[in-house]
Amino acid sequence: MDNNTLFAQSISLKELGIENATVRYQLSADELHAITVQSGQGVEASTGALAINTGEFTGRSPQDRFIVKDSITEDKVWWGNVNIPFTPEAFEKLYNKVTAFLSNKEVFVRDSYVCSDPNYRLNVRVVTETAWSNLFCYNMFLRPEESELANFTPEWTVVCAPSFMADPAVDGTRQSNFAILDFTKKIALIGGTGYTGEMKKGIFSALNFILPVFENTLPMHCSANVGKDGDTAIFFGLSGTGKTTLSADPERKLIGDDEHGWTAENTVFNFEGGCYAKVINLSEENEPDIFRAIKKGALLENVVFKPGTNEVDYDDVSITQNTRVSYPITHIDNIQPGSIGHNPKNIFFLTADSFGILPPISKLTPGQAAYHFISGYTAKVAGTEAGVTEPQPNFSACFGAPFMPLHPTKYAEMLSKKMKDADVKVWLINTGWTGGAYGTGSRMKLKYTRAMITAALNGELDNVEFENHKVFGIAKPQSCPNVPSEILNPRNTWEDKDLYDKKALELAQKFKANFAKFEEFANAEILAGAPITE
Repeated sequence: MDNNTLFAQSISLKELGIENATVRYQLSADELHAITVQSGQGVEASTGALAINTGEFTGRSPQDRFIVKDSITEDKVWWGNVNIPFTPEAFEKLYNKVTAFLSNKEVFVRDSYVCSDPNYRLNVRVVTETAWSNLFCYNMFLRPEESELANFTPEWTVVCAPSFMADPAVDGTRQSNFAILDFTKKIALIGGTGYTGEMKKGIFSALNFILPVFENTLPMHCSANVGKDGDTAIFFGLSGTGKTTLSADPERKLIGDDEHGWTAENTVFNFEGGCYAKVINLSEENEPDIFRAIKKGALLENVVFKPGTNEVDYDDVSITQNTRVSYPITHIDNIQPGSIGHNPKNIFFLTADSFGILPPISKLTPGQAAYHFISGYTAKVAGTEAGVTEPQPNFSACFGAPFMPLHPTKYAEMLSKKMKDADVKVWLINTGWTGGAYGTGSRMKLKYTRAMITAALNGELDNVEFENHKVFGIAKPQSCPNVPSEILNPRNTWEDKDLYDKKALELAQKFKANFAKFEEFANAEILAGAPITE
């Protein structure tokens, strides 16, 4: 009998309300992989990765994400259609139903932690109904040494039961699925959905409250990497804008691909121990690091195999466009030891502009940076969220509104101060459309986006000529190494220049309409960063 089996016998889930469960504690990735295949819940792909189907939900369901409104949260959370309140009484009843559902069953328990900086470490115990959900958490959360487990004390607990269906009329949910955070009990409760991202984003949302409120640390929905000179670059952006792809740079060491904290000590640390990448249209040529990371230990979600084989067809979106893979960060060769960076020098705001209006790269003033950070403009990419079947323009404050419990200006104020204190340059990168809107134009070539970011990081844009965009006021470089100059001005790429001007004004008006709800909280510098609509 191994140590984990012995230790599992001493772990009681009784205090969680789970009785007489068969606890499979701290299983290895190989063991979880094997159990999933043996149970018929997954298939091994030709690369050795495990492929599973998450069921009805292949993306997050933002309308079914709740926060318990209690003495800790009631005066601090920005309540509304993003942070939907749930009563403590309703949570208690629903939680008891879920734990009763898991009682007398086989459950998978994992002790892990988040926040790679030891000063901010948060211990998390995960209880999952399925082996593959547990494998996801092995990949995505940080992995304690075996010597740390005997004295491990969880601060937060994730309970995930995909096959438990809530009764909205009784349980207070909107429908049968739910993801609920309780900051008093320190529990993330998930049911009715197999989409693994709900677990990761649940803990991310918790940290987005804990770190700024209690630790004077800015939480960020971003990727980050470090150059040879020790300079850190930060990439903000929603799903599908290129955070994971663009931060995986052979010339720079990856800190992490999605969730980070920026401390008062001016360090940037990864929350996670792995990466969760979209694999739609994945190729070794365009994204070699991600492609090669899909091996034994990786978990593929909702992909389709080529007929008669176990080889993944990354172009097949018949299940969803939000095909995914999770893998430990150690599957990437070029990583930053300890997942901590210093000396932030460049920030990139990534947007996939479905209108084809914004320049592929532009430099922002501090006021424009705060304005665009609060706006968080991109296009929702089909399949990333339930009910989104085609790309549409979307504003998501701080490039991560679904995960931000506080008012967006709280995060923007912290970011503005840190940008000025650290003297960072801020760039807006359009990874979306050029030559016209979605349906007419084409997606910006990845090699050009990479070249623009490389030029910015290397200081090669410091002495080139810039010209301000007539509507958005942002500074467009007139030349950039390894990029055709004509694409740097998006108006040049449109056949109908008058139509471009008209659509640019329409998009600017959308920005202003969205920002109206933030105006009373914004200072003059931020308001001056707005586009010109007259």
